[in-house]
Amino acid sequence: MAKARVTMEVGNDSVAVITIFNPPVNALAIPILAGLKEKYDEAMRRNDVRAIVLTGEGGRFSGGFDINVFEKVHKTGDISLLPDVSVDLLVNRIEDAKKPSVAAIEGLALGGGLELALGCHARISTPKAQLGLPELTLGIIPGFGGTQRLPRLVGLKKAIEMMLLSKSMTSDEGNKLGLIDAIVCAEDLLKVSRLWALNIAERHKPWTRSLHKADKIGSPPEALEILRISRQQAKQTARNMPQHQACLDVIEAGVLNGGYHGVLKEAKVFKELVQSDTSKALVHVFFSQRITSKVPGVTDVGLKSRHVKKVAVIGGGLMGSGIATALILGNFHVILKEINAEYLLKGMKTIEGNVRGLVTRGKLAHEEAEKALSMLKGVSDYSEFKDVDMVIEAVVENVSLKQTIFRDIEEACPPHCILATNTSTINLDVIGGRTAQHRIVGAHFFSPAHVMPLLEIVRANKTSAQVILDLMTVGKAIKKVPVVVGNCTGFAVNRTFFPYTQAAHLLVNLGVDAFRIDRVISNFGLPVGPFQLQDLAGYGVAVAVKKQFADAFHDRIFLSPLVELLIKSGRNGKNNGKGYYTYEKGNKPKPDPSVLPIIEESRRLTNIMPGGKPISVSDEEILEMVLFPVVNEACRVIDDGIVVRASDLDIASILGMSFPSYRGGIVFWADNVGPSFIYRSLEKWSDLYGNFFKPSRFLEERAAKGIPLSAPSSTPSASRSRL
Repeated sequence: MAKARVTMEVGNDSVAVITIFNPPVNALAIPILAGLKEKYDEAMRRNDVRAIVLTGEGGRFSGGFDINVFEKVHKTGDISLLPDVSVDLLVNRIEDAKKPSVAAIEGLALGGGLELALGCHARISTPKAQLGLPELTLGIIPGFGGTQRLPRLVGLKKAIEMMLLSKSMTSDEGNKLGLIDAIVCAEDLLKVSRLWALNIAERHKPWTRSLHKADKIGSPPEALEILRISRQQAKQTARNMPQHQACLDVIEAGVLNGGYHGVLKEAKVFKELVQSDTSKALVHVFFSQRITSKVPGVTDVGLKSRHVKKVAVIGGGLMGSGIATALILGNFHVILKEINAEYLLKGMKTIEGNVRGLVTRGKLAHEEAEKALSMLKGVSDYSEFKDVDMVIEAVVENVSLKQTIFRDIEEACPPHCILATNTSTINLDVIGGRTAQHRIVGAHFFSPAHVMPLLEIVRANKTSAQVILDLMTVGKAIKKVPVVVGNCTGFAVNRTFFPYTQAAHLLVNLGVDAFRIDRVISNFGLPVGPFQLQDLAGYGVAVAVKKQFADAFHDRIFLSPLVELLIKSGRNGKNNGKGYYTYEKGNKPKPDPSVLPIIEESRRLTNIMPGGKPISVSDEEILEMVLFPVVNEACRVIDDGIVVRASDLDIASILGMSFPSYRGGIVFWADNVGPSFIYRSLEKWSDLYGNFFKPSRFLEERAAKGIPLSAPSSTPSASRSRL
């Protein structure tokens, strides 16, 4: 691999071109930042240099600061690993220098890369370059002066939107707003930039120090009003994330006291946020998501993925139509099969509605939508399956139906065809027991399938590595994050989270208010609580899934009669507008008081309240009693080798169950809470309320030895052969 470096070439025109070279995105690693300081010092000393052009090698300006440094700070606690860039490089060496700098931008300038360009006296770009400050997604704020310079160039409102929503813009938009001074083709980029730099040096072009601009910020009262509104919005959309309010604080400091004061405050707050739990969690998520694509025995054995062009989807219901939508949007030809013309028409209309909805929301061009829909064909038999590369079965969770389908598709499809099932809970060995085992794989999408980003790829004992690799490639092509997991009831995500709803039901039957449980869980950061989630999924799913888990994990379940009682009373959640909550079009769901007598009936039937009286618990205890059983099952999933690594379960919990990313995922969060505390709590509740809370052997061992749950096992379990 080529060594990261910064080069400088001085032309006959007396312009020094300083180039960053650190493929693939020219990240600002520590040696790069040191090299920039060194080359700037040299350029300032040399009498043959009148101006500077700063650029990146390989069609990219810079993707930003090297995130590996944050990870090192988190592991060591050594904040001195962060270099002084903001004042030392951006202010002293670039912006306040006696020779002007022009940033020549191609491809992208993100994070620290854009901040570097903001410190220059002009910015020339190629068309469609991507510009943005996405630092808040890592739990921090821009740290190289971005909170101060961006508002002064594009206006306060737009800058706040870009930073708080981590929303990038193209160079074309940047040119209209004043961020980019000129747009030229790639061939002319350096030539125009050199000339522009010389024109600044000769005072034919403005020598603009963006930190000192004030015309786009507005008057203090106007600016403070924009900041006030932004604070209110951030409180609603970014609960539990301190970086959003901190970013607004730093912007405000610059508005009231000047850009340089703002830069100093930014540097201080930046270092504080780097050490925060939120940053540790989000940086963990950043790296964990990238490592999911490394699967031992699949991605490290020299295999190349086969080209999948045509996919058949069986079942046009909620899941099947969502999967088909994702596939046609990913440029795959799709055959949708249903059992009759009525169901087929309904499925086709759902897919069309999904695609047209994206156009309406401005997320898809009309031409792209038409192209996607042209790749869809509906059928009611298997005659069109003779040349498909993959089949994804997405019918209801019925074992015998799935077995019949798998027998049929093995006969109808070519020998190379991948045979996938979208089952959410059923063991693959049961579904495909009579078919070609090496071709069978789980393709577990999460609802709605064209929106949710996770694709759980389930590997049965005989599934070939080639099939896994092919499905991973398809997953990435349709913009999913594929996580490869082992085969068992519920696989990784649904198995880990089956105690989630059951724990909530146990608490309700112990006398805790259902709506309070939902509030506690949503305050923690999940989008909805367990009871509203059950309303949204529909009670049929709850009944079917409960049976699967009761059969598989009978030693540690809590069977509540509540869902059956709700069904008996004519409720089916959001499907018919009546569940724990009432659902009226245009209104937020509201707790339904008429459900309380049904809950009372459930309590009477279970009869588990100590002395017949509701238990008294704090909000913190409610959170723990719902989530610690989930952690306990996550321990079993890790111990059984259902996931390659604990961090895969973190990513799956975030992308599949909407566990808050700023808490790092279920295992990362548990390690922060402390395995020994979780173990002691579960042991206490196990004594009080039974085996549902009984700590797993893995948790007990880790707690006793003081080892994090996420630490790799030194003695692999025999059952790890599942992966």
